[in-house]
Formats: sequence, structure tokens, C-alpha cells
Amino acid sequence: MLKSVMTVGGWTMASRILGFVRDMLMAALIGTGPVADAFFVANKLPNLFRRLFGEGAFNAAFVPEFAGLLTAEGPAAARQFAQEAMAVMAFWLGALTILGEIFMPQIMTVFAPGFSADPAKFALAVDLARITFPYLMLICLAALLSGVLNGLDKFAAAAGAPVLYNLFAIAALVGLAPYVPTVGHAAAWGVSVSGVVQLALLVWAVKRAGMPVRLPRPRLTPRMRLLLRRMAPGLVGASATQLNQAVDVIIASLLPAGTVSLLYYADRVQQLPLGVIGTAVGTAILPLLSRQVRGGEAAAAVGTLNRAIEYALFLTLPAALALAVSAFPIMLVLFGRGAFDVESARLSAQSLTAYAVGLPAVVLLKVLAPAFFARGDTSTPVRIGMITLALNFVLNLALMVPLQHIGPPLATSLAAMFNMGALAVMLIRRGFLVPDAALRRRLPRMLIAALAMAVTLWFTEDPLFEAIAGARGLRVVALAVLVGVGSGVYLLAAQLLGAIDLRDILALLRRRRLRRGGGSSISPAPSPET
Repeated sequence: MLKSVMTVGGWTMASRILGFVRDMLMAALIGTGPVADAFFVANKLPNLFRRLFGEGAFNAAFVPEFAGLLTAEGPAAARQFAQEAMAVMAFWLGALTILGEIFMPQIMTVFAPGFSADPAKFALAVDLARITFPYLMLICLAALLSGVLNGLDKFAAAAGAPVLYNLFAIAALVGLAPYVPTVGHAAAWGVSVSGVVQLALLVWAVKRAGMPVRLPRPRLTPRMRLLLRRMAPGLVGASATQLNQAVDVIIASLLPAGTVSLLYYADRVQQLPLGVIGTAVGTAILPLLSRQVRGGEAAAAVGTLNRAIEYALFLTLPAALALAVSAFPIMLVLFGRGAFDVESARLSAQSLTAYAVGLPAVVLLKVLAPAFFARGDTSTPVRIGMITLALNFVLNLALMVPLQHIGPPLATSLAAMFNMGALAVMLIRRGFLVPDAALRRRLPRMLIAALAMAVTLWFTEDPLFEAIAGARGLRVVALAVLVGVGSGVYLLAAQLLGAIDLRDILALLRRRRLRRGGGSSISPAPSPET
């Protein structure tokens, strides 16, 4: 599992870095103005559906069934299932895309009601959303092919496809902007074109993996009916966090102009650890748990979940504290140029701190939810997800006036904590989550090591940045030094406290290099107790 996590995490890290380059360009060109608000809402709309249908509900229902068929009945049955699913998905997503293009003004009235007060901004958001909305169908079909690859334990192409999204977005901002009405139009066209290229890459990847799929006539076979039944509740349950973020956009559109953009830039920073850690662990754990559950390996499934929690929290706890403590220098260094001034950095840093509060909970949601999905249970997450949505909405209404741009991200964080806690309690009651000795021993030591890092950052960042005040070119160097100091303190403290044994990680990396050419998989690193 750790090898798969590292593969997905490595490609996700590359994508996030390119994403920061893209966002730096956006911040410098349009800052937090009306064009930025319009584009970020237009881009959020297809990506919300992508995370609901492509990464959330669909993967939760499709990957366990595909992996189970592959194990029980062989590649032919699994390929037929994938082809049937692709045909049905293409049909109804195509219809949804057409309806979205026709009724986009009405959709935007619901999704960003605050834009209605500014007719020019509203019209721009509708125009940009019509350009980006086809990305929904393209990327959901790509997600299906990613699910096939994940079920085959091949993660590289699926994890690397988002790199193309950012490459084409950067190319559009640089090369297309002079020839379209606004920078937002250039960015929107970059989104849709990248969807075509990502889908083409994954079609090639599944063919190369020996599982080529064609597009038959869509039919509601018994397996498709079962897939849709499992997928329907997962539209909410598997993606409660995404729906919570949609509520954030609705609330943010009602707040002062620029709030949507402030939240976007803050969310982009927290997406780095969320994507690299949460998505990587969640993607890798689902097919593994599915095979263990189907194979009757209950103890192995419990052990896999323990190790996934351990891997996730070892990286997430320091990331969350670092983002909370050093939010302002991070936002200033990453985006503080052009139209994105110091005040924008200060305000977005406050939003980032609020997001960081809930980062561990959001990451653990991606670890705990697969424990239900692997057992075919999408009803429990949906019930908890519905309660979470209601809680998030109430918190948003309560916090939006007194806290302004801090309210929506803080509401999301608090709701995620509730969601994570409820899922954990249900898993423990059913015996699917039993914290073992290694997890109970290491978790508090990880927290102490992360707190030591946070204290070090608190006393280091001000003198470090004050020493180079006004020297913009050295801000990046200062941030790199800060990251290096924080990482060094955390790893040293974790090693001294026994939160992790770095020798295990080095041994795993050596084994991975030795076996890379042989195609054999790497088992999780053994704990000191085993």
C-alpha cells in the first residue's frame, strides 16, 4: 500500500506544484477582482460535479466491484463491467452537460446568488461556466478509466493526468490571453482542452495495461442497476466535503466582492497536503481493502486501515500546524505580486488558517470512507453526510456576518471534524476500526513532534522575514529556509520520540528501488512491534 501511496502522492505533488504556478499567474494577472471571482465560480461548478460523480460516488461504487470481479471472475468480466459503466456514464453525463449549457443562467443564480447584484459579473460567470462545463463529462469518463487502472494496481497514469490540466492552464494563460476578451476566458478554455487530453491519455493507458475498453450501447444491466443504486447515496455520502465547499461558494458570493477569490487561493494551498496525502492514501487503500474484504481477510483489512491512518496523520498533523502558524508568509510568497497585494495576502492567510484547523479531519475522511465502500456500504456515509451538510449550512449562516471571509472555511473545518468523528465511531462499533498498539503509541508522539515544529516556526518566521523585508527576491529563499527548519525539527522530534523509525522508511525505499524493474509489489513497512 505504501508504494501505491508514494506513487499517487508523487504525481499529485507534481500536479500541485504546477497548480501553484498556474495560480501565481492568475493572482498576478487578475488578483481578487471580479474576473477572478467569475472564473473561480465557473471552474468550481464542473469540478464539483467531477468530485461528486468522478472521484466520489462513482469510485466508491465502481472500484470495489471492478476489483472484486477481477479477482473472482477474471479480466473478461471486469472489462465488460467497465465498458457497460462507461456507456451509461457517457450517456447521462452528456445529457447533463447539454442541460447545463442551456440552463446555465439559472444554475448560476443558485450557485452564486450574490453575483446577481452585479449584472456584468453575473454575465461573465455564465459565459465562463459554459466554456468550462464540458470538462465535467470529459473528466468523469477519465475518472472511470482511472478507476480501472486503480483496480489493476496501476496508479501512475491516473495520478499523472492532472499534471496535463495544469500544463494546459498555464499555456492558455500565457499564450491565449491576448486573443480572448479576458484572462478568465483564456483560463476557461485551458480547462476544457485539458479534459480532452487527459481522457486521451487514460484511454491509451488502459489499453497499454491490457484492459482496452470500447463504448457499447448503454444498457441498464443488473450490474449497472446495482452500481447506480450504490452510487446514488454516495453522491452525498462520499463527497460531503465537496458539497460543503459548494455551500461555502454560495455563502461567499453573498459576502463582499473578492471573497470568492480569497477563499480560492487559501483553498489551493490547503489542497497541497490534502491532495498529496489524502487523495494518495484514499486512492491506494480502496482497492486493497476491497480485495481483503472479498477474500475474507478481516484482520488484514483492520491492519490496513490502521497503517493508512498512521501514514496520513504522520504527514497531515505537521502540515496543518505549519499552515496555521505560517499562513501569512506562505500566501505572501506564493501569490504576493501584481494584482495580489499585501492586504490580499493577509486576508487570504486568515482563511487559510481556518481551513488548516480541519485539514486532519478532511484527510481522515478520505481514509475512513473507503472502509465502508469496500464493504458495499454507501448508506452509512450518506446519512452522516446529510447531517454534516445541515451542520455546515447552519455554521455558515452563524459565522458569515461576524467572521466574513473566515466564516465559510471555519464552518467547513468544524463540519469535517464532525463527519470524521461520526465515521470513526461507526467503524469502531462495527469492529472495522480497532486501533492497534502501534497506532496508539505513535499518534500522541506525532502530535508532540508536530507541536515542537509549530513552536519553532512561531519564533523563527518573524525574525527571518523581517531580516529580508522589502527584498522580494529573497522571500522564496526565506520560505524555503522556514520549510526546511520546520521539517527538520519535526523529523528529528518524531525520531527521538519514537513516532516513526526513519530506518524503516529508508529500508522500504531501498527495497522499492531494487524491485522497480521486476514489477513486484511492495508490502507496507513493518512496524517495530511486528
